[in-house]
Amino acid sequence: MEQEINMSVSSICMKDGEKYAFVSFTDGKRIADGKIPACKIVSNKGFSQKEVEQLETYMQRELPKLKRLAAGIRVIDAIIK
Repeated sequence: MEQEINMSVSSICMKDGEKYAFVSFTDGKRIADGKIPACKIVSNKGFSQKEVEQLETYMQRELPKLKRLAAGIRVIDAIIK
């Protein structure tokens, strides 16, 4: 039986002129953090190598949508709520 995996996207960050955002995946027990637009998992606790590859493939396939989600997040709005 497969666990449901929840995903969250950070707001856009910038460092040294590079724009990026983080995408987190968790099923409540395991967590993996990816970075877009590179579409690479940068930290992983509990997911198998095959699952990491599937998450990276997902980020590549959904990159335009993930970028839109990140661009739509306004940090000040999140703080005020």
